Amino acid sequence: MSAQSLKLAVITGSVREGRFGPVVTRWFAEQAAAHGGFELDVIDLAEFSLPLEGPSVPPAMSPDVPRPEAMAGLTRRLGEADAFVVVTPDYNRSFPASLKSAIDWHYAEWGAKAVGFVGYSGSTGGILAIEQLRQVFGELNAHTVREYVSFPRFYLLFDEDGALREPAGPEQSAKAMLDQLAWWGGVLQDARATR
Repeated sequence: MSAQSLKLAVITGSVREGRFGPVVTRWFAEQAAAHGGFELDVIDLAEFSLPLEGPSVPPAMSPDVPRPEAMAGLTRRLGEADAFVVVTPDYNRSFPASLKSAIDWHYAEWGAKAVGFVGYSGSTGGILAIEQLRQVFGELNAHTVREYVSFPRFYLLFDEDGALREPAGPEQSAKAMLDQLAWWGGVLQDARATR
């Protein structure tokens, strides 16, 4: 399969009021569109009702676990994706509860798919959240790519219109990650088709 047939879901993980995530997601979606190897689906978790309590039966044991009706669109879109990019801040040295809820309510939707990360925060640039997410997605049988994009002190890096003041470095990082997602996404798409 060619990389042109890969569907990439870009997920905004933060849902809190005043969040900066949509700015970072917009920037990354522009990079992914310019890359040309993907059909994009931009998913904002703030558009879905994500319960704090998990399902009564783990989705790993029952992939078709009953989910809240308001989650149906999210489940469908995650299932249709061939690869993911998770846009996440660091909250108290970890990732947002909204993102954990979205992850935990699903299992088969993540399996044998490639995952990349874009992080942003104060001094760490989201690295702490990214490293924890690598462990979580490994448990879900997803493959996380090595390259990532990080925005430490993001509030200094973007201007008032949401554009990067110095885009060259982040654009290079985004391209490297997208290249890896295209390769791994294609390999895993082929593998899923044969099982």
